[in-house]
Amino acid sequence: MTSKEINDLTPDEIQTKIRDARDQLLQLRLRKQTGQVEKTHTLRAIRKDIARLETANTAKKSKAAAA
Repeated sequence: MTSKEINDLTPDEIQTKIRDARDQLLQLRLRKQTGQVEKTHTLRAIRKDIARLETANTAKKSKAAAA
């Protein structure tokens, strides 16, 4: 997910995406521990997506508070 796509989302949609990404990350971590994940780089990609989502969420909240 790119930054531009994230910036087009509403705060509620961002929260939903964060929740989904965290669930997906948890599932991948559990599967990694049992040796079922072949593409371990997806863990890093999901963590970065969560960081992008959190940053956009914070920016939207501060912009709304300032307005």
